[in-house]
Amino acid sequence: MDTILNKMNDEQKKAILATEGPIIVLAGAGSGKTRVLVHKVLYLIQEKEVSPHNIVMLTFTNKAAGEMKERIMNALGENAMRYSPPTVGTFHSLCAKILRVDGDAIGISNKYLIYDSSDQQQTVKDAMNLLSIPIKDAKPRSILSAISQNKNQLIDPVSYASFARGRFQEIVSRVYPLYQQLMKDRDALDFDDLLLETIRLFRTHPEILKKYQEQFQYILIDEYQDTNHAQYELSRMLSEKHKNICIVGDFSQSIYSFRGADFRNLKKFQEDFPKAQVFPLSQNYRSTQNILNAAYSVISHNTSHPVLNLWTENPEGEDLRILQAENEHHEVDQIIRLIHEAMDKNPDLTYADIAILYRMNAQSRTIEEVLLHHGIPYVLVGGLRFYERKEIKDVLSYLSYLATQKDSVALKRIEKLGKKRLSYFFEYLTEFDERGYYETKSTIDILDDVLRKTQYIEMYDERDPEDAPRLENIRELRSVALEFPNLTDFLQNVSLVEQEYRSDKSMQKSSRPNAITLMTLHAAKGLEFSMVFMIGMEEGLFPHSQALFDTTELEEERRLCYVGITRAKTKLTLTFAKRRLFFGQRLTPTVSRFIMELPTRVVEKNLKNMPTSDPDFF
Repeated sequence: MDTILNKMNDEQKKAILATEGPIIVLAGAGSGKTRVLVHKVLYLIQEKEVSPHNIVMLTFTNKAAGEMKERIMNALGENAMRYSPPTVGTFHSLCAKILRVDGDAIGISNKYLIYDSSDQQQTVKDAMNLLSIPIKDAKPRSILSAISQNKNQLIDPVSYASFARGRFQEIVSRVYPLYQQLMKDRDALDFDDLLLETIRLFRTHPEILKKYQEQFQYILIDEYQDTNHAQYELSRMLSEKHKNICIVGDFSQSIYSFRGADFRNLKKFQEDFPKAQVFPLSQNYRSTQNILNAAYSVISHNTSHPVLNLWTENPEGEDLRILQAENEHHEVDQIIRLIHEAMDKNPDLTYADIAILYRMNAQSRTIEEVLLHHGIPYVLVGGLRFYERKEIKDVLSYLSYLATQKDSVALKRIEKLGKKRLSYFFEYLTEFDERGYYETKSTIDILDDVLRKTQYIEMYDERDPEDAPRLENIRELRSVALEFPNLTDFLQNVSLVEQEYRSDKSMQKSSRPNAITLMTLHAAKGLEFSMVFMIGMEEGLFPHSQALFDTTELEEERRLCYVGITRAKTKLTLTFAKRRLFFGQRLTPTVSRFIMELPTRVVEKNLKNMPTSDPDFF
């Protein structure tokens, strides 16, 4: 046991030693929760002599599950041969195995197919064709997203139809049951069905549920704040008999409501398991105390979930820096200046130790252009570079062909966007030539004309979580158009940036690890960097405009801010601009409330120390 508890702090030891009954581990950012989970399993196996066969650990990605299983088996060392590994996987992989074995009880063949997103979309299209619903009335992907959301909430087609309101929901209510029937006819399940059908199996065949309750006597769930209703219900059913369920999560990092995650599952858990023991992990191993103080100062404004006041034995560290820029280009220039200053002071600091975080993918455009201009390598995580994104390349093809009418590559791309859209474009092309728009209209007017005439925007649905960023990218392209009113100049700028992309790619073949990381705040969860910049700290940008008048959404934005702050180990800078060109509009934004929620001393110090000769600081 000494080996298992070696190097654990007191909070971690208590969480590991508690094995019986329902347990809540409130694991703060950087508190070593993965180590606690792994050692809790080791303690069960080696000290409590629980068979690995009776243990299941669930997490959200196959990668995380694989890493945990590897750490468990490595820790067992020479004894690993004595044990079969415990069940470690995702909710979906567990359900897939259960249905392969026992799904026939509810009419599911053990040879069933698991459809990926493209297969699912095709099935929705097939259902729409059978129902004579035109694609223009509703996008298959949007319908599929709505079906998925309902399945995550355990809402079946009949229940959904009873409360569907409005044209879109009525279309979904017609497609949903037929989609399910087609899936059944094809002996196929989608990822949501894996959970849904397993729950149906357990509800209709209690003897099968009992079998798995006997097998999985100890249940551990990582990242519990990311569970949806279906995952909650599944874990509740499996643990109902023995009640040895340990949930681990940081509800201040619940940022995936758009995927169905519900931080309120903690409250449900406490209601269903009123005798649950609670173990906080509040010692942080990642950040300086000043960064943790800033994180707490912001997140403590939330009231709907538990908030841990993290502490560390790390140094107190530098104060946060709040940077005010004249505009979005100056913002990145100032970031580069601070990076080079930090590197001059600390030769060990590399580009790979630095991250620039932002709220929306569209914000990467300016950052990329300025970094490329300065020859600074960067890696864009979780997405393509701005001018490589499909929707941007589509729109640029229209503009490129308008300019020369000889760009065969652009024409081929336009043709692939549909015959009707092509005919609309040629109608505009005739008008463009006859009225001399090349000479008389600005780039942004031509861009808006093209989007309107071709109905290109109608390809995307704002309600679709995959489409919303695409629409934001198109709006951000309007910013470039506003900067370059002449169409030739606009296209030349795009070509130059694309050329810098190519040069940067060749440069990074040998030095890719030493590059600044660019990513959205959502993509940053779980990562850490020595030096972090959070940019665009302005009302309407962050917090997002759609959250400003909704308390629940505003609290999620604040949790997203907390995630960003706690990515930093030693240096953290938050930036905002006096003026910003964004989505093709020149804005005079208001500083984000999240900056004003930082510790008073931090805000006042930045004000007090603002050099009179340098107006760039808060």
